[in-house]
Amino acid sequence: MLVSYNGLWKLLIDKNMKKIDLVNELGISSSTIAKMTRGEYVSMAVLGKICSKLDCDFGDIVHFENVDDSAI
Repeated sequence: MLVSYNGLWKLLIDKNMKKIDLVNELGISSSTIAKMTRGEYVSMAVLGKICSKLDCDFGDIVHFENVDDSAI
């Protein structure tokens, strides 16, 4: 499975924010944002901070994409 944060990126555009704004306002690291950009897992604590800041739910910012394991 792959993680997609496309919902988060779209939400940031709607709120006229950039990824660096999350780093500065929430105190999360730039390496965490890099992981999200690559579709890697991040902690629930980070997702919770983002949801709290953007007034949204987990499902609004992240979803799983099923991928055939043989394709990886």
